[in-house]
Amino acid sequence: MGAKADRKAGTAEAAWAADAAAHAALPEGGEPIKVGHHSEKRHRRAVEKSWNALGKAVGAEREAAAARGRADAAAETTDRRYAPVTVARRIEKLTAELRRFERDRDGHTRTLYTNTQTGQKYVETHEAATGDYRERVLAEIEHTADEIAYWQGVRAAQIAAGTATAYSREVITKGDLVRYVGHFHQVLKVNAKSVTIGSIVGGSWTDRVPYSEIRGLRDADGKVVRIVDGARVIEPETSTETDAA
Repeated sequence: MGAKADRKAGTAEAAWAADAAAHAALPEGGEPIKVGHHSEKRHRRAVEKSWNALGKAVGAEREAAAARGRADAAAETTDRRYAPVTVARRIEKLTAELRRFERDRDGHTRTLYTNTQTGQKYVETHEAATGDYRERVLAEIEHTADEIAYWQGVRAAQIAAGTATAYSREVITKGDLVRYVGHFHQVLKVNAKSVTIGSIVGGSWTDRVPYSEIRGLRDADGKVVRIVDGARVIEPETSTETDAA
């Protein structure tokens, strides 16, 4: 779409050049048409050519502007689609979908509730997929696995480029300070997929922050922590932290 917009812009530029040439061919000073004069037909053709050239130039300019607008909108959409946080969320969503398809493929049981008096569990059993449905499930598993592989590659490239940071329970510890929604919050607990912090709106309750939502990390003393090759690196106190993508 960007290339098309560039072509349209080139066409518009050429159209404006043709308009300028057609206008330059008219008699200087806006001389009126001399009716009955031998120059009348030539003059009328020149005026008509100039008007046509102007109309084409205006039309081409509008088409170029529309094409550029579509290209810019597509680029903005692509930027959002490939934003580090969006990529991380997409991987999490696809991974959850893959697990669901795998449960359908293999069959699974789900505890509905437990009798608090007897301790007996009441479970719901789902048999493994069979027949045509199994074939559809297998196709979805293959497709989803390919999607995960692609976006994991994108994520890895972003981490390598420094536009994303691989925060996880392996590099964050209790007492650290994580940057979330513009402020640093102390980590109260480290979980598998998130960290627990005090409520961001106050009160005695807590909030959970997914690792993909963390924008910066400091240790308990306020020193900047970088993640290098999957390991914590504490930088000197003179360092200035920038938000992570």
